[in-house]
Amino acid sequence: MKRIFLCCSAGMSTSMLVKKMEKAASERELAVEIAAIPMSGFDEAIKTYDVCLLGPQIKFKLTDFQKQAAELNKKVAAIDPMAYGMMKGDQVLDQALSLLEE
Repeated sequence: MKRIFLCCSAGMSTSMLVKKMEKAASERELAVEIAAIPMSGFDEAIKTYDVCLLGPQIKFKLTDFQKQAAELNKKVAAIDPMAYGMMKGDQVLDQALSLLEE
């Protein structure tokens, strides 16, 4: 099972996106676990999840979080702002899955 977490300021704005991603994964019959976690929980979450996508409001943390994740051979990327704003769960799911394939 693939484990994906979305990280934002407080974990609330990404909760709706997580639900849309879970729906897209379910329709594709993919075994994934997706969570919304506040920025303050990144240090612990990156240890147990496979990949992290950052909400646009914390994109400024991208480089720091990528360095930390790289130590664990994991990837971090910023969610495409357009996909985030339009709550395109299928596109954000695709972005996360593509990071796992790299």
